[in-house]
Amino acid sequence: MPEEPAFVEMRNISKRFPGVRALSDVSLSLRRGEVHALVGENGAGKSTLVKILSGVYQPDEGEILLRGEQTEVKDPRHARDLGIAIVHQELNLFQNLTVAENLLGSSMPTRGILGFGDRQAADQTTTEYLRRFELPIDPRTPVHKLSVAQQQVVEISRALVQRAQVLIFDEPTSSLTEHECRLLFKTIEQLKSEGLCIVYISHRLEEIFHIAERVTVLRDGQLVSTGPIADTDIATVIRDMVGRELEDLYGQSLGSKGDVVLSVENLTSPGHFNNVSFELRAGEIMGMAGMIGAGRSDVGLALFGAIPVSAGTIRLGKQPVDIRSPQTAMSLGLAYLSEDRRDDGLFLGMTVRPNITVSHLARFARFGFLSYQAELAEVQDYIRTLDIHTPGPEAMVMNLSGGNQQKVLLARWLAIHPRVLIADEPTRGIDVGAKGEIYALLHHLAEQGVAIILISSEMPEVLGISDRILVMHEGQVAGELSRSEATQEKIVTLATKQAFPGAEVKGYNYG
Repeated sequence: MPEEPAFVEMRNISKRFPGVRALSDVSLSLRRGEVHALVGENGAGKSTLVKILSGVYQPDEGEILLRGEQTEVKDPRHARDLGIAIVHQELNLFQNLTVAENLLGSSMPTRGILGFGDRQAADQTTTEYLRRFELPIDPRTPVHKLSVAQQQVVEISRALVQRAQVLIFDEPTSSLTEHECRLLFKTIEQLKSEGLCIVYISHRLEEIFHIAERVTVLRDGQLVSTGPIADTDIATVIRDMVGRELEDLYGQSLGSKGDVVLSVENLTSPGHFNNVSFELRAGEIMGMAGMIGAGRSDVGLALFGAIPVSAGTIRLGKQPVDIRSPQTAMSLGLAYLSEDRRDDGLFLGMTVRPNITVSHLARFARFGFLSYQAELAEVQDYIRTLDIHTPGPEAMVMNLSGGNQQKVLLARWLAIHPRVLIADEPTRGIDVGAKGEIYALLHHLAEQGVAIILISSEMPEVLGISDRILVMHEGQVAGELSRSEATQEKIVTLATKQAFPGAEVKGYNYG
């Protein structure tokens, strides 16, 4: 059977920016009815390539062919007219407009010779598109009242309204629940059957092996490999991405477990979780698993004093403590690595230096004044120790890759010398090479005696790094599994309180 001809061809694309060659002689072909995965570490050139395809950048060299004809994609509006749409990882919606207004935009239906907006028709059209996701959202709801996951669905649906022939998904599942992930993949299968070309960018390699027919790997702006997904495996893709073998991505805890550092007994926060109890030892990494909404993050926030509790006891060592604020938690040696580093963790408008030192500025005070030199020396030490790739301490943190931003946050908490580190989704949105570095840092901390709570929605991560796994279901502890007995099936069974074939946890199995 002859191979389906390419609907889009990007041939020998090169792009330079001041001081850096972002792409060098990269080619990419897209076929109708196919998902083509584009993977690589942060900085590999993925974003630059799709921005050229969507008209944001112009290539310095190379050409784009659409339906076999050479085409210049002049700007994003022109790309949309050509049938090329992109669903961004960072939401790009008008928060004060309704769902229907965001979805339809200039395509809002009108009625009468004066062209007044036809809200009833707009509501009906919006409902039809959202029905793909089985999402009961009132079309007249302002977008700012939706959850992040619901806003992501609106973003995807808006691209579909534009009748795109080429649809680029940039980390589309980063804010979706398990149920919404399944619906997204079901929708993608439908879009494939309708003949769309789909580019799928994701750090979750398990996803691409489920959804894609072909995969292209970029590294340092160059094409490393491209071919059918059936002819490769995750280990090979990782090797192509990072340029070396990662035989043990998750590493292994080598330190011995010490005395109980943290004990929680019947901790309750109404509306969040009930009667949660566990113990955590020095040098131990305890994973917390469960479906989104099970209460895992809420437990971490309560321990850090960010959510009030109504009952229960928290002990550090043998001493009961009353933690009512993050300031109290930090003074007691608890640190919290937020799951949303951009909104809840980092000060994006500031440089690396204050982002690291903000948790302990008093350490650099001399007679009521801050010692810039002392502060700078500590920051430079953490940059070296954690291998933070940054032009320097005064570089804007918003310009760093996701992995390096996460290292900046880790440096902030390491500087307070924590007894307990609560790491909530520590590798969300970062590439596989950076994940390996984060895992190594967590193991190093455990070996130094730090007790770690790892909250993660990624099944391989929980299974790979945890010494012990606590599983939550609807705000309660459903069970506990040792490292040796923990399996995906056992965790999902506890997390859902039922065993069913094909059950999955986000980021692992979507079959």
